[in-house]
Amino acid sequence: MRAAKRLALVLAFLTLVAAVGLYFFNQFWIHRFDEIIVRQARIYRLDPLLVWSVVYEETYFRPWKKGEAGEIGLMQVTPTVGREWAEETGMRDLARAMERDPASVLADPERNIQVGCWYLEKISKDYRGTPGAEAHVLAAYNAGPTRAVEWNRVPADRAPLTPEQFIARIDYPTTRAYVTSILARYRKAREERDARGGGKR
Repeated sequence: MRAAKRLALVLAFLTLVAAVGLYFFNQFWIHRFDEIIVRQARIYRLDPLLVWSVVYEETYFRPWKKGEAGEIGLMQVTPTVGREWAEETGMRDLARAMERDPASVLADPERNIQVGCWYLEKISKDYRGTPGAEAHVLAAYNAGPTRAVEWNRVPADRAPLTPEQFIARIDYPTTRAYVTSILARYRKAREERDARGGGKR
């Protein structure tokens, strides 16, 4: 009986150690790119927590991940967007590298987050002053700007859609789930930041 109790205590202790270890490893994993995210988000006038929430949803911080439609890296940037970024920012060497081997360029975490933030800012320009702009930006990031415009269209004599109405109009279930999931994570992250008394990370 005593041996059984000792075994139970040892197992309980090992379970606790494993749980604590898993928690701290997970914290390291989901925050190991924070410095890059903060730096690039500030350059492109984005809330780092929104960018962090996008990376969480897109790849769970796995820079090697590739999507079914050719998306690459942490923010699942497509080569097309990468080439647009290189051309519009006038970076000729990177434009040539994007033509030759976009996967190598976009696999780099810093570059990937830089291009992803650039694209988010580019999309967000169309929704400044729009109620719940984040929902529109995320829908455009996931399904394309044209689709987001269609979902947001209302007659000229009607009030703009609320964020909830806009999300309800998204007729791609995966995009609707994507937007809803990121917004929930973003709200939670902001609440935690506010509870710590911090501003933008």
